[in-house]
Amino acid sequence: MLRVSESLPDGFLTAPATEMEAMLGGPTLFFLEGAREPPLFVSVLLHGNETTGLEAVQRVLSDYAGRTLPRGLALFVGNVAAARAGRRRLAGQPDYNRIWPGTTLADTDERRMAAEVVARMRSRGCFASIDIHNNTGINPHYGCVNALEAPYLHLAALFSRTVVYFTRPLGVQSMAFARLAPAVTVECGQSGSPGAAEHAAELVDSALHLVRLPNTGPSDVTVYHTVGAIRIPENCTFGFGRDDVDLRLMDDLERLNFHELPAGTPFARVRPGSGAGFTVEDNDGREAAAEFFYREGDEIRLRREAMPAMLTANPEAVSQDVLGYLMERYPLT
Repeated sequence: MLRVSESLPDGFLTAPATEMEAMLGGPTLFFLEGAREPPLFVSVLLHGNETTGLEAVQRVLSDYAGRTLPRGLALFVGNVAAARAGRRRLAGQPDYNRIWPGTTLADTDERRMAAEVVARMRSRGCFASIDIHNNTGINPHYGCVNALEAPYLHLAALFSRTVVYFTRPLGVQSMAFARLAPAVTVECGQSGSPGAAEHAAELVDSALHLVRLPNTGPSDVTVYHTVGAIRIPENCTFGFGRDDVDLRLMDDLERLNFHELPAGTPFARVRPGSGAGFTVEDNDGREAAAEFFYREGDEIRLRREAMPAMLTANPEAVSQDVLGYLMERYPLT
């Protein structure tokens, strides 16, 4: 399933994400030479409708056309079939950011492909890893790490002084690569948003120029820790601005992202008699909705102070993944 190449095909630097499947034929790992080794690993299009990563890499490689990269680059171009359709993932496909070593998903061709990518990078060596994503909801740009060691935080701080530390969900790319080298996932706002590709390109270019990552932690980052993933059960209908559903989500829900909310903040209104509600998975994989939400009349409200991230008004994203995450400040010592 995995294609491997040491050169880019003609037209790669200007082709849109929708043309990647026709150009590459499937998920592809490129090894591009540079002045230093081991290579920087960058993954793009793990979700087919999140195009900023591809656009950022195209910018960087166009700038170095005819010149040697300051460091080798291992570039993984992921779910090109979904990218052709402008979708996060296609029906029947696993999520390409849940298939990496450590996943609990069933064995599939995609899972074996991800394991092969990691094995190749372990054998070759990896300087650092950057996984580039977009959000569906309204969010600032921020970096995510799975380890709180200084090199990981410095890599994230090259992109944003706002850092999210998470240990779930399992099977994500950054968690697999964090066992090889400093790794970060960067969230670049919504696809096509002004400045997103430029910002991600600056990060990739900066990382290519690094000789090493410092072993002393940055002092100017704010770290948040995800403590719960909010989901809506499959048998529960939901929507925004509608009364014919089990859960009517608050119209301005995604504008709550990265705001510290007080206890009692409303999230949804329940259709009388439906018994609908959220599920919340905590960091131990346990159901913990009662720890985070309570029902008052027909409203579901936040039980304790928390900061949400990735809340979205996109029904497909909610159905395929999560409604959003809840976070708390994480003090660094």
